[in-house]
Amino acid sequence: MFQFLDRIPVATLVVIALTLGLAPFLPEPHVWEKLKMLHAGSMERPIDMFDLVFHGVPWLLLIAKLGRLVVLKRRAGHVG
Repeated sequence: MFQFLDRIPVATLVVIALTLGLAPFLPEPHVWEKLKMLHAGSMERPIDMFDLVFHGVPWLLLIAKLGRLVVLKRRAGHVG
């Protein structure tokens, strides 16, 4: 899993998260709308769950990548 994540440039994940992760932009980003529905307990339709996963995965990948970079940087700092 980490090898896959290591091969993806951070810039690519940022672009994907800002485009696919926030699309459609108006009236509000889908991921935000679905998170609000999840919090309110009104997410009942399968399409809403799919939308949350579809628009949320880019953000999760970006967070995982940034976390991985932090871990690798700390390891490199302790090795030397």
